[in-house]
Amino acid sequence: MQPNPSSPYLARPVQAPKQSIFYGWWIVGAAALCQFVFLSVSHVSVGVLLRPVTGELGWPAWAFTLGSSLAVICGVFSGILVGKVVDRRGPRRLMLVGSIVSGLCLYALGRQSDLWLFWIFHGICGLVGWNLFGPLVVNAILNKWFVAKRGWALAVGSVGISLAGMITPVVLTAIVDDLGWRAGYTSLAVFVLVVVTPAALVMRRTPEDHGLHPDGLVPAPVDDDSAESAKPGLSRAQAVRTLSFWMLAAGFGLNAMALTSILVHAIPFATHAGFSRATASIAVSVAGLGNLSSKAVWAFALQRVGPRPLVMAAYSTSAVGALCMLAATTSVDQMMLMAGFFLYGFGFGGTIQPVSSLGSSFGPVLVGLWFDQSHTYLPAFATLVGVYVCAGILIGLSREPVLARS
Repeated sequence: MQPNPSSPYLARPVQAPKQSIFYGWWIVGAAALCQFVFLSVSHVSVGVLLRPVTGELGWPAWAFTLGSSLAVICGVFSGILVGKVVDRRGPRRLMLVGSIVSGLCLYALGRQSDLWLFWIFHGICGLVGWNLFGPLVVNAILNKWFVAKRGWALAVGSVGISLAGMITPVVLTAIVDDLGWRAGYTSLAVFVLVVVTPAALVMRRTPEDHGLHPDGLVPAPVDDDSAESAKPGLSRAQAVRTLSFWMLAAGFGLNAMALTSILVHAIPFATHAGFSRATASIAVSVAGLGNLSSKAVWAFALQRVGPRPLVMAAYSTSAVGALCMLAATTSVDQMMLMAGFFLYGFGFGGTIQPVSSLGSSFGPVLVGLWFDQSHTYLPAFATLVGVYVCAGILIGLSREPVLARS
């Protein structure tokens, strides 16, 4: 539930009576843990498990990546109802259900050897599994607990995304290489249950339910002049009739396609080029480090530069990173590979956009299909560089839509 222009929380707040720690910050910590787990099981683990699973079971790469894509698509449908449930009843029960379902499905993924079961379990995870403790849910709660400090709360909560990129590839690769991919899925199942279950118990619907105010601050009354001066925005129906909306949607969708495709295929790409799985997993971890270190830089720049040039700079940085990855394959240059993944992750941190499900669901499957046909990742990754460039151009050419005068 977004604050309306006349909301008293948009006025200058006054400090509430001193308390130990505002409970909202505990929710931020729980949100960071949940996003850590969400990205680990939904995206990062895919690249770690792709080669071991397809190598043993004889599946093509596109069929394996279709599992995570089905989860994304199913998550779109569940998201239609999830938001309403969070608003009315809070996130706790949803998150507990999501952790249990995800744990059971991940364990089942480690026991099966049938492609149809593989797809079905992923679809269930997207529908009523990890989507119930992902960004859609936790960010909605952070928006209720923070207004004046919302930017900081969302930024700290998203640290879990960076940590997933830094920690999960290295740890999960070691488990899979030592114990096998089935043990890898089992470890992910335990990981979800151990981390998400207690985090869910921390969550609360709104601060008002517990006699608190957003940010831990008591709102001051707002005068009528400031309320009337608020600029009206476009409704959804008005927005979809503008060219700018579709240019932004296409730009964000293309970026999501490139970003997710590289993340999913990063380890297979590097190992196919001659790097070891250990080196490839460290490279993905370096991308997580780049993502984490970029947050302060992009936040600082956003205060001084408009979002459009900032997004273009982020896409360009990731594109340069992908070019460095391609250059590293010519001589199996580890330093160039690490630099490429760092820049890719650094640009990832500046993509201040909503999740573009269409691009992120189909991109990895198309790259997998291309690899299956050509037996090399080079043309697909070179195309992803062009995808980043096209996304930046579309964002740069878009203009802010305005209400038509009646």
